[in-house]
Amino acid sequence: MIEIQNISYHYAGAKQQVFNDFSLSLHENNIYGLLGKNGTGKSTLLYLISGLLHAQKGSIRINGMETRLRRPEVLQELFIVPEEFDLPKITLEQYIHINQPFYPHFSREVLESCLSDFDLPSSLHLNTLSMGQKKKVFMSFALAAGTKLLLMDEPTNGLDIPSKTQFRRVVANHMTDDRTLIISTHQVHDVEQLLDHILILDHSHLLLDASVADICEKYTFEFRQPGQADDDVIYAEPSLQGNAVIAQRGEGDAETQLNLELLFNAVTLGKI
Repeated sequence: MIEIQNISYHYAGAKQQVFNDFSLSLHENNIYGLLGKNGTGKSTLLYLISGLLHAQKGSIRINGMETRLRRPEVLQELFIVPEEFDLPKITLEQYIHINQPFYPHFSREVLESCLSDFDLPSSLHLNTLSMGQKKKVFMSFALAAGTKLLLMDEPTNGLDIPSKTQFRRVVANHMTDDRTLIISTHQVHDVEQLLDHILILDHSHLLLDASVADICEKYTFEFRQPGQADDDVIYAEPSLQGNAVIAQRGEGDAETQLNLELLFNAVTLGKI
């Protein structure tokens, strides 16, 4: 359980606060999609949760312990994959030897499985890899660390199309019932099939905090041709297939697949 209570945060020298009296609760066994426009605080929130940034007011607790204190018992259950990072000029085996002791649930078997799914060998020198390959290796280690909380900031940036498919498979194969994953992203189509819960952030305001199940119970996501009945339509935008619409789901209507980009546009425009 992650409890964010009444936090306020601003960067030094900045006039505008990123968060002011912001609260949020996150539960285990969920994959959260953290969405928002540029500059609305998504990455900042991940760093605050991890304890790498400290809120000026309020508190952030993981299972009752404040993350800003950076206690070992919290850090061993937390791993963050930032959007941009550097890896040392060493072999993967050396990297494992140095970092594995910090994570008591580290699994070599999971690491090997993730690397295999990403079509990477286990014998690697980290400074010879492309940015996309480094991201695959780092995410593989993150999943193998076995932490209960995993934070990923724009994980599919720098991955080619086949690698994005591999990413979804790797994450789906290695989620466990006691793990919480928060993915901050603009690449909504890359992750929408993975998500259990959607958070749409606008600084101190949560525009949406709802499970995918609840969203799909209330609304349908479909394409309609001009002239079709639209009394139940909440939001629509033109597309090559006709009008992409979000409509109220009526009794007897079949459940449809979530269109996360359409939902995001509707929410940020105040239609939902």
